[in-house]
Amino acid sequence: MRFDDRFLEELKSRLRPSEVIGKAVKLRRNGREWVGLSPFSKEKTPSFYVNDEKGFFHDFSSGKHGDIISFLQETERLSFVEAVERLASEAGMALPVQTPQAAQAEQKRQSLNDWMELAARWFAARLHDNTPGAKAARDYLKKRGLSDQDVAHFGLGYAPKEQTALKDALVQKGAKVSELVECGLLIEIEGKAPYDRFRNRLMFPIEDARSKIVSFGGRALDPDEKAKYLNGPETPLFHKGSLLYGLPKALKILGSSQTGPELVVVEGYMDVLACQRAQIAAVAPLGTALTEEQIDILWRRHPEPTLCFDGDKAGMRAANRALDRALPKLKPGKSFKVCLITGGKDPDDVLREKGALALRESLSETQPFVEVLFKRERELEPLDTPERKAGLRKRLRALAAQIEDKDLADSYRQDLMARYDALFQRQPQNLQPRFQSAQGRGRFAYRDAQGRLIEPPTIATPEGQMAARALSKALDPMAAALAQGLLDHPDWMFDHMEALESYGLGDPALDALVRALVSLSFSTSPLDSGAVNRHLQNQGFGALLSEIQKAALRSASPILAQDKTLADAQAGWIKAFNAFARLTALDRALKAARDDASAEFDAEIFARTKQERDSLRKALKSGQIFEAESDV
Repeated sequence: MRFDDRFLEELKSRLRPSEVIGKAVKLRRNGREWVGLSPFSKEKTPSFYVNDEKGFFHDFSSGKHGDIISFLQETERLSFVEAVERLASEAGMALPVQTPQAAQAEQKRQSLNDWMELAARWFAARLHDNTPGAKAARDYLKKRGLSDQDVAHFGLGYAPKEQTALKDALVQKGAKVSELVECGLLIEIEGKAPYDRFRNRLMFPIEDARSKIVSFGGRALDPDEKAKYLNGPETPLFHKGSLLYGLPKALKILGSSQTGPELVVVEGYMDVLACQRAQIAAVAPLGTALTEEQIDILWRRHPEPTLCFDGDKAGMRAANRALDRALPKLKPGKSFKVCLITGGKDPDDVLREKGALALRESLSETQPFVEVLFKRERELEPLDTPERKAGLRKRLRALAAQIEDKDLADSYRQDLMARYDALFQRQPQNLQPRFQSAQGRGRFAYRDAQGRLIEPPTIATPEGQMAARALSKALDPMAAALAQGLLDHPDWMFDHMEALESYGLGDPALDALVRALVSLSFSTSPLDSGAVNRHLQNQGFGALLSEIQKAALRSASPILAQDKTLADAQAGWIKAFNAFARLTALDRALKAARDDASAEFDAEIFARTKQERDSLRKALKSGQIFEAESDV
């Protein structure tokens, strides 16, 4: 029976390894892992570890490693299918329906798998032939620092120069030419006899998640060869967008480590080999930018893998492709770190020149995904004109909008905008930031060139004084909730700037505050909540801010509810703001109708307008405006 990767991943996600394995091995908690005596060898000191987070067991006494499926295969001598059936029953999962067509296709795949395994052994044997091509391949591997043990461990081989050497060998073993074409080992061109796809190349076996060889990659040994690296084609066994080179061995390294190692994505075969030789779990995409399926595979094994690229131009192009492909898929708890190795080096260079320790140190020097994204956009063009600065801002907002998770998209927009503002922030000449002074009520204190302490003065502007006087009128609670929403999330106003200037926030007592906020949006200071509130305090709005907070609490508005997601809170804010803007427009229309006695007066229109205004005002006061099916 054929089980696809999605079914197997779902099965393993439903069962805790410690519970499955704990039925056969007495385990005790040891930090984040479980430990017990090895079921594979006699021992007195426990060296058998189970990690539920990683989904693996590792036995240091015997070197055995695997998941819950392989554990049952090892300990109870079950076949793969039998082990899956047993676990599916425990997990309450129905097995895939096995049709005659599916059974036939599985039998076909198994036959092709057998020829791929035989081809791998044949390539490995040819590497040790006494021929000029095989010697050149061995010399290349030696130059790259690989020992005979490394060559055997990774199953490396050599494809001879002859056009039909592999074909003749496998046909002699009973293979059909059509099967060898189907699994990608031969090329078939109309009018010509099929011939070997890989010739005079160093061969790298490509394994699927079950460690079955499904294709090959070949590195040209002739410097004049057009294609330096050549992968097998798409076949019934091999879908390059859903596999990662080196994954089975990388998972073994992940499972055997007790220190929570990183999972690193590098660019090529030799980089994977270099990292794994240094006991770093590394994989590589197969000649393409990361696909969505490969990203999901990585996140199932590690919440924040490291994307490692060479620091040259080609490496940066590859990094940019990976950033663009991964950006929409980011979600809370699932991201990437980025490592750019400087000096035109790749992981293989670092390992050969400086050793395993230096390689591990290089790969530990990572940057957050958002930081690399911002640097890329910042360096795209000189930022020496208002138009180019505005272009950067627009690009950053567009990038954040690509993230499918709305809460994370909002967080990215805030982070990118804060970086943008910090990029152009100016500090007073000859002044250096010192500390946040309690005396300055949270404002920044500076020392001048002579070391004298300078505290920014509190400036009560005319608008601030006017707002303070307006406190004699009680604030509308819902309007206060709108204002508090902007004070907590200043970036919410960017898409509503014109409406804010035209209609305010629904309460005249807040008009001065709105003008101050709109003015702030054009400044170069970072528009985070803390900076905005400090600035408003300095401008004399302190008393108003306090009254806003009190009135907002009385509103019981879902905009400020703690159990709401950021996206839901923003959606509620927009709904209430639009309602207040409409209410203001209706009030103005009614006032204009009353004031203009000379105008032709339509009593019916006036009555409908008044009815809509009163209904909207009632909905805002009662909170009905936030109801999903509100027809107000």
